[in-house]
Amino acid sequence: MTEKILTTKNNGMPVLLVNLLVLLAAIAGVVFGALRWDETDNPVLFFISLVVLCVGWIPLLGLKIIRPQEALVLTLFGKYEGTLRDTGFYWVNPFCSAINPAADTTLGQSSDVKKHGVKVGVAEDSVTMNLDTSGMGKKLSLKVMTLSNGQQKINDCLGNPVEIGIAVTWRIVDTAKAVFNVDNYKEYLSLQCDSALRNVVRIYPYDVAPNVDTTGDGVADDGSLRGSSEVVAARIRDEIQQRVTEAGLEILEARITYLAYAPEIAAVMLQRQQASAIIDARKMIVEGAVGMVEMALERLEENQTVELDSERKAAMVSNLLVVLCGNRDAQPIVNSGSLY
Repeated sequence: MTEKILTTKNNGMPVLLVNLLVLLAAIAGVVFGALRWDETDNPVLFFISLVVLCVGWIPLLGLKIIRPQEALVLTLFGKYEGTLRDTGFYWVNPFCSAINPAADTTLGQSSDVKKHGVKVGVAEDSVTMNLDTSGMGKKLSLKVMTLSNGQQKINDCLGNPVEIGIAVTWRIVDTAKAVFNVDNYKEYLSLQCDSALRNVVRIYPYDVAPNVDTTGDGVADDGSLRGSSEVVAARIRDEIQQRVTEAGLEILEARITYLAYAPEIAAVMLQRQQASAIIDARKMIVEGAVGMVEMALERLEENQTVELDSERKAAMVSNLLVVLCGNRDAQPIVNSGSLY
């Protein structure tokens, strides 16, 4: 289906004025015909004016107003006639009908007005649709919109359950494809976002892990959901775009809005992170302490401040390491006698 833009029907104001003049003339004809009926015994003018007055409002149904960033997809007896996209006051065939299968569907998008909620689906995969009768009607919004499907629980490449949420910025670029190629382009986009998110998240670990290939080149790398959020978001955007091109949609951006371990393993993973941090800190402390002890021994030997044999050096090293690596402040003990 190829979009056909209607540009030759921007004549709503002349049609409105002519139609109003015809209706006014019909009203005058009804009044004048009724008065002349008794005089001439000829009801032709009265009945013609009455017929025109009864059907004269039908052309008014073809008047359409298109505001900026709006579109109207028109069909005539099941045939696609075209799309009104440019702003203006239009007149089209009064028997044309506007089509928008997603007019009453809201999925937490930035342009949706939520009123009466109806929940459809099964278990956690349910989708909430909110019906709103005061919205844009059958018009399609061409504005940039944001879709947020909420948080999802997905296993990463190591099998750890994580909760992740994304916000997808999108817009309609082909109204004919959006209306005719898919049943409901909003629900279609929502489901494709869920599917693409699951496919991409399963490639990455939550945090950097050894021997994990996230790029598909056969070489382990440092990719992760937490550390490579920009790369992950770009891959999600590209995958969604591949899926919704046939629906006439353009994905402008995808951003990760929430990322955390699932509650059932969050406490354990926190302890793991704390243990890793403690080990790294201890390693740094020990390396620094050893360097300080080596420097102290070298300075003592260089300045010949005191001569230490192997046993005294060992005792000094032990005392310095205890002082430097301990968690608490050392309590000094002064030895006033000999070491032996």
